[in-house]
Order: sequence, then structure tokens, then C-alpha cells
Amino acid sequence: MIEKSIANYITSKKWKDACAAKGLGLPDIPEASTQSDIQQLANCLTKQDIVDLLHKKELVIRPLLASDQLGNVGIDFRLGQDFLVSIQGREPFINASKNYWLSGGAIRDIFQFFQPTRRQIGETFILHPHQTVLAVSLEYIKVPDDCILLLFMRSSYSRLGITISTLAQHGYTGCLSLELTNNNNNPVNLAIRARIIQGLFQRVSSSTAYFDSPRKYVCQVRPEPSAVIKDQDLSVLNHLWEASNNRVPSSITP
Repeated sequence: MIEKSIANYITSKKWKDACAAKGLGLPDIPEASTQSDIQQLANCLTKQDIVDLLHKKELVIRPLLASDQLGNVGIDFRLGQDFLVSIQGREPFINASKNYWLSGGAIRDIFQFFQPTRRQIGETFILHPHQTVLAVSLEYIKVPDDCILLLFMRSSYSRLGITISTLAQHGYTGCLSLELTNNNNNPVNLAIRARIIQGLFQRVSSSTAYFDSPRKYVCQVRPEPSAVIKDQDLSVLNHLWEASNNRVPSSITP
């Protein structure tokens, strides 16, 4: 019944065959945990927990400019000086797929849709209405191997219509990536190095090193554009599309 109710249903065998055709392995789904995800993420680290981790050097934050960055259940991060500003290029769209038939076989680096810019201490950055800008935190951080870091706009900035939705994986090392979007109808002028982000640490059930598996974003200190084109499932999906539409497999690789 489920198969009949979903248009263009893809069976697991068909997906595995497509992975094999692209030379990709298909890892097994791990065994179920005895502890629910809700239980794992039930509690945030308190101020004292964060201080203890800092003293043990399990959590590293450089620089930590003022004690008022530490809240009761989190820590504030400051806006850095480097930005990638989205621009309208000559291409009609950003191709976040490997279907190059739609773009006439042309490949354009996603970085070309952004303009890098830098501000100095004491300067400001104007975030225009409905604009998305890639930024980084002033702080360079090493997240503990048994914690994830959830990032939110501080309430004062959320009330201006600015949003962010991201997290840092356990063990992540580098400046924090900040994808800022202004949902307001008015431009917002942001002060460089102001405390704009609140981070909440939550423990995971087991310690895992960040570099135990391949990562797209490693030790960044400046904003980096999306590396979505490196996702392996895009190759599989494009292979399935070419096969179902009698297209010659594309020889173009990103």
C-alpha cells in the first residue's frame, strides 16, 4: 500500500544499485540506542559546567573577552570581521544538484555567487532586508568530543528580525559559521565584535572525535560557501534521473 501511495517510489535495492553504479558504498544503519534522543538532549550545560570544561581545556574558546559572555545556561559569541555577501550573478540560479542538463552542462563554483568583504574593529556591517550573509564568530573554538553546540540569535537581535539556524558538531574545531538572514523590511546595522549569538552546549550519549569521519568544513577561520555539491547522494539521484530519462550519463564532474 505504501509503495502504491508514493509517486516514483524508489526501493532500497534500486538505491543500492545506483550507489554501486557511482562507486559509492552504502553503510549499514547502526543499532538502535537504548537511550532516546530526547533523553540525550534533555539538559543544557550550566555556567559552572562550562567553566569546568574551560579549566580542563576540554572546551577551548579564544579569545574569551569578557565574563559577561557566560550566561546561566550558555555562552555568547561575537560577530567576526569577515563576510561572504550573496550577489546576483549572470547565472539564473545556484545549482545545488549534479543535474547539469538544466544548465547546459556548465559548472559554476558556488563561491562565485558571493562577494568576500572584511570590516575592522569599530566598523559596522549592514545586513539588508531578505539578504543572507555568511559570517564567522570572532572566537576560535574547540567543542568537547561529548557535546554539540546549538547556536541561536540573542533575543535582542531576534527582535530585529535576524535569524540563524545552525549547530557545531561534537569535536568541531574552528570559528563558528554564522548564516545570517534579515527577515525585516529594514536594513540592520551590526557592530563588529558585538555579542550577537548565544550558544547552548548539550551532551551526547558517547564521545566521538570530529575527525573520525570525512568532513566538508574543517578548522575554518573565514566564511566558507556551501559544500552541498560534495554530498554523495546527489550523484546517486542524478544517476537515477539520467537512467529514468534515457540520458547518456554525464561525464561532467564538479
